[in-house]
Amino acid sequence: MIVNHHDRIFQALASVPRRQIVAFLAQTALSTSDLAGRFGMSSPAVSRHLSVLQHAGLVSAERQGQRVLYRLNRDTLLDALARFASEVDGPLRRAPQVLRAPREAI
Repeated sequence: MIVNHHDRIFQALASVPRRQIVAFLAQTALSTSDLAGRFGMSSPAVSRHLSVLQHAGLVSAERQGQRVLYRLNRDTLLDALARFASEVDGPLRRAPQVLRAPREAI
């Protein structure tokens, strides 16, 4: 199976903890330990989630002294959501017409 960039984004967002991390990072940049404290999750577990988010391009890391701060790449997220919305816009607009259409006998 070929996975493109947008598929990786939605695969990353399929996890509840990763969506929560994205929500926290939408507010401010945070370190792994900051996120671990908010989740009651181990730092290694948070690091694994952050790695998936980074691989999808949703999160970037910046070293500040001994800490690494993670930031949400808002443009990447918004682009993926906008692209998905445009892909389903036509079918969604046609859905009410299809539902109201008389059904042929089988």
